[in-house]
Formats: sequence, structure tokens, C-alpha cells
Amino acid sequence: MIPARTGRLVVCLLLALAAAMLAGCGDDVAPPTVETVTRVPLVLDVIGEGPLQSAKATPLLVPGQGWAQRQLVWMRDEGSRVEEGEVLARFSTERGELDLAEARVDLERNALARAAKQAELTTGQGRVAVDLSKVAMDLSIAERYAGADLSTMARNDVLDAIQDVDYLGAKRDTLRWKQGQSSERGAAELAVLDAQRATVAIEAERSRKDLEALELRAPHAGVMMLTADWSGEKPTIGSSLRPGSELGRLPDTSTLEVELAMPQIQAQGVAVGNMVELSPVGRPGQQVTSTISWVASAAKVMSRNSPVKYLTMKATVPAEAARKHGWVPGQKLRARVVLFEGQAMSVANIALRSEAGRHYVQVRGGEGFARRQVEIGVRGSARSQVLEGLSPGDEVLLVDGGTAADAIGAIDPEASPGTDPAGGNNNSDDSKEPGS
Repeated sequence: MIPARTGRLVVCLLLALAAAMLAGCGDDVAPPTVETVTRVPLVLDVIGEGPLQSAKATPLLVPGQGWAQRQLVWMRDEGSRVEEGEVLARFSTERGELDLAEARVDLERNALARAAKQAELTTGQGRVAVDLSKVAMDLSIAERYAGADLSTMARNDVLDAIQDVDYLGAKRDTLRWKQGQSSERGAAELAVLDAQRATVAIEAERSRKDLEALELRAPHAGVMMLTADWSGEKPTIGSSLRPGSELGRLPDTSTLEVELAMPQIQAQGVAVGNMVELSPVGRPGQQVTSTISWVASAAKVMSRNSPVKYLTMKATVPAEAARKHGWVPGQKLRARVVLFEGQAMSVANIALRSEAGRHYVQVRGGEGFARRQVEIGVRGSARSQVLEGLSPGDEVLLVDGGTAADAIGAIDPEASPGTDPAGGNNNSDDSKEPGS
């Protein structure tokens, strides 16, 4: 806490200093800062950085099918140049060998089950055939007695024969139905076993192909680039990967481009067709000239930790120049995008004021400054091209002037010594005079 007497002493010293300044300068007004408009060679550009990448990159997928993971045992170094057909990575899979062994055992079990079912059906069909033969023999005998002359045989024998004919006919029909049902049921059971065998055979064939597909080869010439997973980690020797997952990408070095991301406030004037000078970071001597080929329609936030919006753009990189300098995808390039270059009038962005989509500046006229509307062309990060509204020789206001008193106007001689700089009152006992 500052004692009251000490606070009053500080205020008096500040007032004395202000009085001395006013005595030396009087009430002279500091001249406003102005800029004289001229038509001179103007260059508006922005600087950015971005990675070199391929416009056509082939994904490199881990070979195989199913869910059995495989272990990466060898791979080419990232950034290596490869030719078509070269081996990029090798894998091993113990689970695949186990799956194939289980599939072969299931095939043998299915074969035994089918053989047993076939023998059971054959035995059942043989039994029914024997019964049908016996019934046919008994039926022929019964029919012969049933048609005999009643005068030569006893009546009860004739009635027994007729009864046997009806019984044996019904039995024969039953056996024939049983024979048909047994054939249909047996065929259905065999079809189930055949379907199970087909399923197991497909699994065995897939496991066999998985064991054969333990090498990843380059589909075409390019530069091998690894793909990071959701945690940002790239595959390493010993990593377990699932079939079909992306191990990396094989960029086509004949179609290279650089992707740039610049703060929206700096990249307002970037448009398709702008010239761009590219060079690797740290190697300005390897410079290549290209043009902007694509600009995003809107800026977006690039990080959750920063609200700054960035505008994304792309520029093509000549393949011959990339081969000449040995550039590879993933390499960071520095880019200088030329927004405008030529004779033109311009003003500093600090002098521009915008209202309802229109731009204004303060131009000296007579004893003061008057607001004038201007038409802006290309806008850079510090200056903007002026198309209409100004003429060479016009003086444009940049910063307003002021007096020396304005510089110390914030000092209030009536302020209480116990007033806190933040605006609150200090009511502690140390800030009171004795006897107050």
C-alpha cells in the first residue's frame, strides 16, 4: 500500500514534470503523419510454407483379408524412391497359420461326417428294399389265393387270403413312402454337410492366400511415404497391422504440388493464377517459379488451440525441376506468392477505413482532412493497390496529430492518493492521513 503523503508527493512530481514539458513546448501540436501518393513500381506479396505432396498418391494397403493381424518385420525407409514391382514391406502372421490348420481339421471332420451319413442312408435304403421284396412276394401269394375257385377251398381260407391282400397292399405303400422320405431326408442332410464343407473350404483358401500375401509390392514408381494413425504415430518394425489398413502412400512424382496455409488476414488477395516462387526451407538457391492452381473457398481454423483462420491454396511443382533438385514428397517448401507487380498507386492499410463494403481514406484539403472514397484493387498484408479515388500528389492521413497535453491528459491532479490504478478505491488504514 502507498502511504497518503508519498502518493501526494508522486502526483506533485508528475504535475511538475508536465508543467516543464508544457513550458518547453508550449501548446505546439504534433503534426499528423501523412503519406504522399505516387505512382511507382509496386510489389505486393505474401510468404508462406507448406509440404510438397503428390496430386495422385496410391494408398499402400496391408495385404490379406479377414481380421487376423500381421506383424511388420521389414520395410523400406520412408522417402525411398522405388520402382514398379519392388518389395516395400514384409509381414508375418502366426494367427494365419493357426487358422489354416483349424480349417484343414474342419475339412477332415466334415469328410468323415459325410461318409458316416452316406453309410447310414445306404443301410436304411437297403433295409426298406428288403422289406419291399418280402411284401411283394407275400402279396403275389395272397392274390393267387384270393382269385381261387370257392368250390375247391374252404370259405375261411378264401377270406384270410383276401384280408392279406389288403394288408400287404397298404404295407407296400407305406414302405414306398418311407423309402421316398428317407431319400429326401438323406439328400437334405448331405446338402447341409456339403454347405458346411464349402464354408470351411472358403476359410481355408482365404487363410492360404493370407499366408501367401505377406509381401507388399510397389504398384508403380514413386516415393514411399508412411501414413500416421489416429495418434500421429507411423508404422515401425514390429507393429501389428490389420489387413486392408493403410501402411502408407506411394506418391506419383510426375504430379507434384505444394499445399500452403496462410493466415486469412494476409492471404486476402491471393487468387488462382498468381505467380509463386518456391524453394526448400534453408535452400533459397533451389528456386522454382510456378502459379497458384487452387484456392479454398473459405478460410478455416487449423488448430483447436488457436482461433486464427487460415486460407489453404495449392501450387503445381514442375516434375523436371523436382527431379533436378532431388525434391521428395513431404519436404517443406517456402513460397513467395506475388499478388501484384507493376506501376501503381498504393496506400498503407492503416489509412483505410471500411464501411458497408466501401473503403475511405482521409485526404488533406485546405486546413484539414476530408474523407474520400477509394476503389481498392489487390490488397497485401501491409499495403493495398488503389485503382480510383486518388491522384499522385494527394496527401493521405496515416496517424492523427496531437498536443503535448494530450500525452499527459491521463494524469488527474484531483485523483485521490488512495485510488487504485485499476479504478477501485483503496480504503486501508495506510492510505489515510493522521487525524483524518
